[in-house]
Amino acid sequence: MKPIVMINLKTYKQGTGKEGLALVKTIAKVAKDYDVEMVVCSQMADICRHSQICACESKEGGCTAFDSLGIEIYSQTIEPIKFGSNTGHELPETIKEAGAVGTLLNHSEHRERIDHIESCISRAREVGLKIVVCANTAHIAEAIAAFSPDFVAVEPPELIGGDVSVSKAKPELITDTVDKVNLVNKNVGVLVGAGIKNAEDLRIALKLGARGVLLASGVVCSADPEGSLRGLLEGLKG
Repeated sequence: MKPIVMINLKTYKQGTGKEGLALVKTIAKVAKDYDVEMVVCSQMADICRHSQICACESKEGGCTAFDSLGIEIYSQTIEPIKFGSNTGHELPETIKEAGAVGTLLNHSEHRERIDHIESCISRAREVGLKIVVCANTAHIAEAIAAFSPDFVAVEPPELIGGDVSVSKAKPELITDTVDKVNLVNKNVGVLVGAGIKNAEDLRIALKLGARGVLLASGVVCSADPEGSLRGLLEGLKG
């Protein structure tokens, strides 16, 4: 199985609108050079433009052809609602129709109750979306694994956006999470997030049993996103 690198654009300026589109193009360009499964978590309004890049335009300015990115686009959350009177809420079917193939849930910046998470996973399954659920501890990851998402992503909040990665600061959290999740459901993969920035961080995470990493500012807010991402992906070599 290919390692997974998931990049959360959050609502950073660099990941929004035209800047975000340029960044996603850069990520897609880099992904082609590595044996990796690349995922981008986009804002709701950007999912459509990120899932399909306009390859050419007619003289009238309308799109006449589209070129697939070759990477997977996820939403940053969904809500467990169905068609009906739900003004201001995010319908899973709309997210899927816009081009997302999966969703991120329960990020530390968007925490949900455990029953809400279970409902979201159920709706995502109905629609056909892949599911990654964040957890801040191994015990929470263990509990979430019982709902059978595709992945749980363990992220200690105190390290998110920092200069020290979970791979180096808390390697025992990775092994503990992998062990606990495997005991509940061996089909649920473990991703690692918080402070992941370089090749060594990625190598450590994979060596300790993770399927991949979840990152954000280390790439999105970098002065050289392409260089930063390539530097990280060098951890897949050797």
